[in-house]
Amino acid sequence: MKIVAVDSCVLTVPTPKPIALQFPQHKLVVAEISTDAGVSGLGYSLAFGGGGAEAIQVYLDTRLKPVLIGEDPLFVERLWERMFRADMGIKKQGVAAYALSALDIGLWDIAGKIAGLPLYQLWGAVTDRIPAYGSGGWARYSVEDLVGEAERYAGLGCRYYKMKIHHPDPRENRKRVEAVRRALGERVRLMVDVNQRLDVLGNIRQAALLEDLDLVWYEEPVLADDIAACAEVSEKIRIPVATGENNYTRYEFRELIERRAARYLMPDVCRANGYSETLRIARLAAAHSVAVSPHVVHELSLHIVGALANGFLVEFIDWTPPDLFEEMPPCKDGHFQIPQRPGHGMALAKGAVKKYRSSA
Repeated sequence: MKIVAVDSCVLTVPTPKPIALQFPQHKLVVAEISTDAGVSGLGYSLAFGGGGAEAIQVYLDTRLKPVLIGEDPLFVERLWERMFRADMGIKKQGVAAYALSALDIGLWDIAGKIAGLPLYQLWGAVTDRIPAYGSGGWARYSVEDLVGEAERYAGLGCRYYKMKIHHPDPRENRKRVEAVRRALGERVRLMVDVNQRLDVLGNIRQAALLEDLDLVWYEEPVLADDIAACAEVSEKIRIPVATGENNYTRYEFRELIERRAARYLMPDVCRANGYSETLRIARLAAAHSVAVSPHVVHELSLHIVGALANGFLVEFIDWTPPDLFEEMPPCKDGHFQIPQRPGHGMALAKGAVKKYRSSA
């Protein structure tokens, strides 16, 4: 079996309210890998908010696609290594990592279809039912928007909700967290996300105001590039730190682990160089008793958590329109049942490319 074509496009997809208050649209960089055996694989990377999607597609088409044409798609690890090393002048971070991720996801989709197995079973299943946390609570939400979103996720059975703490006054962030706590009571535990906005001292002050709220984690406190600062925050505050959505390789995650910079690691399968590298990261974390809770794209991340003894939660951001994919896994009682379809089980809906394809 040989790869005969890789067809890519960018889809621009509007988001619903209240998410649209912060991000009016997201973009998907989609790659369909076709073989001479008639089996194809779907890969895609989510460019949150749309930034950089066109650059990702250009890098995919010009630098990585030529590596795959004519090759056997079942040699997934070999092809991953070739893509990772194809352009030694560019570190596999940012745009390059998003591009490689989309292709690696598509290759694994083919492998699962040929094996007739969903990916989590192909990798060695631990569970087929994954708990989720509702995620959102962005800075542009009013308190009413924030509470309404949290209650909607709680209504789906989610026992966890994550919100942003972006206000420059840490006391205002405390007030917003308290508003959600009052609305949800003890039935839902909360996480907060700094999104890299503070320095070490700012995080120490902010975390001190939140310590009594029994938060599950305190996320991405400092710039993702500054692992030393993240480790210092982790040492100084009394809330467990989570980070990793903006780290890309096992080497970065190795440093996070060795510096004890986080108790929860959050690789994003669309950023961390695909399924192949995300699995390596997760198993490295397991060797150090660190939990893994992947960032966004829950429909793809389910398979990762389903194959991990140290998997924790998937992040559920309910933003996709019903006509984007043929079928999204439904959230029931706060959990996702992993689809039993071979591969990752996701397919674009008929007409989705025509409707959402970017003109630029």
